[in-house]
Amino acid sequence: MSASETARTKESRLTGENATEAIRDLPPSAKLVAKVLEYNDTLTQSQIAEESLLPDRTVRYALNRLDDEDIVSSRFSFSDARKRLYSLDLD
Repeated sequence: MSASETARTKESRLTGENATEAIRDLPPSAKLVAKVLEYNDTLTQSQIAEESLLPDRTVRYALNRLDDEDIVSSRFSFSDARKRLYSLDLD
């Protein structure tokens, strides 16, 4: 485990100013996906693609980047276990 990974695990959850800083350094697609999730509480990947007008692959990349920064959380959909539901996790 590198020093940056160790520091990241010791940090508390992103809140307020820390979340703003983390989002500011992300690519535009990740910022757009974060904004879409801010307006819509919980969405699937395909719903995010529809709302943002981004291609599925770009949405997948953006969600991975947001997940790396612990800004988005995901869980399995109870109605369709093949899908995941994404929401912002800024607490």
